Amino acid sequence: MTFASDPATVLPSLALLSHRVRVLPMDAASLVKMPENTILFLDARDDLATAKTLCRLIHASGLSTPIVLVLTEGGFTVVNSQWGIADVVVATASPAEVEGRLRLVSERGNAPTAAAAGSPAESTTTVEDGQIRSGDLIVDTNGYTASLHGRPIDLAYKEFELLKYLVQHPGRVFTRAQLLQEVWGYDYYGGTRTVDVHIRRLRAKLGGEYEHLIGTVRNVGYRFDPPETDKETAAAQQAAKASSAAIDADDDTPDLNTAA
Repeated sequence: MTFASDPATVLPSLALLSHRVRVLPMDAASLVKMPENTILFLDARDDLATAKTLCRLIHASGLSTPIVLVLTEGGFTVVNSQWGIADVVVATASPAEVEGRLRLVSERGNAPTAAAAGSPAESTTTVEDGQIRSGDLIVDTNGYTASLHGRPIDLAYKEFELLKYLVQHPGRVFTRAQLLQEVWGYDYYGGTRTVDVHIRRLRAKLGGEYEHLIGTVRNVGYRFDPPETDKETAAAQQAAKASSAAIDADDDTPDLNTAA
C-alpha cells in the first residue's frame, strides 16, 4: 500500500524478486481487496500517521495479514510494538534482505494479530451442537432460529443469515460489499443499500438494550460486538446488590445523637 505515484520507488529490491506484487492505495477500502495469504508492505516513509491508523484498522477488522513497514531511517524513532506489525524494512534494503524478511514473516506470521484473535471479544462466543452462544444471544444454525434472554427473535430468512454470519465472526469488520457477497450471494444484483436496511431491522428486533451488538465502523462497514461475559454481568449485579444492602442498613441504623 502506498501513496507514491511510482510504486517501484517504495522498495526497489522487491521488483528484483520473483514474488507476485499487487499495488493498492493507502486507504480503508483497500483492505477488502487484499487476497488471502498476503504479506502487506505498508509505505510509511512519508506519512507515519496514516500508516499507524491503517495498522490499527487492520487489527480492528480481524484480518490476520502480516504487516511489514517500509521506513526511512528516521521512522525507526517512532515505531514500537503497539503498531502491531510483523517486521520493518528500510526502503533501500537489498534484495537478499527483503527476501530474508519475507521468509521469516511468512514462517512466524503476525504475532500481534494472532494474539488479537484470542481476545476476550471472541472468547465470549461459543459454538456447541450448531448453537452459537454469545451472552444471552443464541443463534441456532440447525433450526434457523435466534433467541435473546430465552425469548425468540422473529427474523426473516436473510435477517437470520446476516445475524448468523456476523455472530460467527465476532469482532471482525465486514464491508457492505463483503456482506452482500457472503449472505446474498454472487447472483444477487441489488445494491449495498440492502445491507443497511437489514442491519436496521436487526437492530430494531434486538431492541434498544442490545442493538449495540451490531456495531458500525465508520467508512468501513459492520461488525458483531459480543456482550459482556456472564461472569462480568454477575459480578456487576452482585456489587450493585451489596451496595444497595449497605444503603438499607445505614437507613435502618438509629440516630444516636437524636436519641440522646
